[in-house]
Amino acid sequence: MTDEVICRVEGAIGRVTLNRPNALHALNTAMVQAMTEALLGWRLDPAVQAILIDHSGERGFCAGGDIRFLADSAAEGGEAACDFFFREYRLNHLLMVFPKPVIAIMDGVTMGGGVGLALPARYRIATERTRLAMPETAIGLFPDVGGGWHLSRLPGRTGVWLALTGARLEAADCLFLGLATHSIAASSLETMKGELLARPGEVEMILNRFAQHLTEAAPVQAIRSDIDRLYGGHTLEAIRAAMAADSGAFARAELALLDARSPLSLKTALRQVEEGASIPDFAAEMRQEMRIGARMVMSHDFREGVRAVIRDKDNRPLWSPATLEGVSRAMLDAVFAPLPLQREWTPLPDLA
Repeated sequence: MTDEVICRVEGAIGRVTLNRPNALHALNTAMVQAMTEALLGWRLDPAVQAILIDHSGERGFCAGGDIRFLADSAAEGGEAACDFFFREYRLNHLLMVFPKPVIAIMDGVTMGGGVGLALPARYRIATERTRLAMPETAIGLFPDVGGGWHLSRLPGRTGVWLALTGARLEAADCLFLGLATHSIAASSLETMKGELLARPGEVEMILNRFAQHLTEAAPVQAIRSDIDRLYGGHTLEAIRAAMAADSGAFARAELALLDARSPLSLKTALRQVEEGASIPDFAAEMRQEMRIGARMVMSHDFREGVRAVIRDKDNRPLWSPATLEGVSRAMLDAVFAPLPLQREWTPLPDLA
């Protein structure tokens, strides 16, 4: 167990509170393992009727995985990073197939690994402080923790747009795209949680009573047609060409954004989302993402992305390959190839 995540039963609710506020609750291996053990214990416990996942403090739900830890592991051969991915993806899968209602409070920053905790939940609560994103292509990674599954099932090409750009979504966007089930005022969260703990059998009724009916259109609605048009291509070269041929402000901004991202990450993310739409189940998606993660965490671009964005903060990464054309089909095939049998991802034994 770790004090960086607090797992306990309150009444008939199994409650998981992320408790690493100085790191925006970024996940590490100990936190993942503590959550997994708690959820396995509650899974078949008749005294536990529902699960609540929230966070301490007000800075955000979860900024993702601990990137510095992953980078340090990669510098030493990557064994600890791959172990983290293996365990984290087991937790994501456990949440996806959990037999009891799970309520995730996506208050504030909800990125990367935080999205992986929240999107499998039956009830996903956004607030006016929610900023949801999968920004991995900016540091040479890819939208994992089920990104290929969740993003490929969004309307039109919005999932491709989110995977490639890491665009940040507000509460109204999350509702519009189906990433959130409810929007609740941050000032009402504690009262709402208190009612859930007091009446765990009335989850949906309580959430519906606290839900806000947002009157303004979601920002993504205004650009939805542009997203579908500009991101309609099935190769990065086609997507980039569509932007280059468009004189509009949105297309110019998107082109500049993509040109700053890792070409290897962009092509990996696009293939992941394109293939995710036809992957038969979430376990198969996690197996594919383990293969990708094991390769990408050891790549030059991840090391360079961490250096440029997190360590030196000069925001001038030198990607390799430096262009989309330099990323060959053979390179991508190697990223997606099966791992040695003993390293392939598998669900938790009880869920296999």
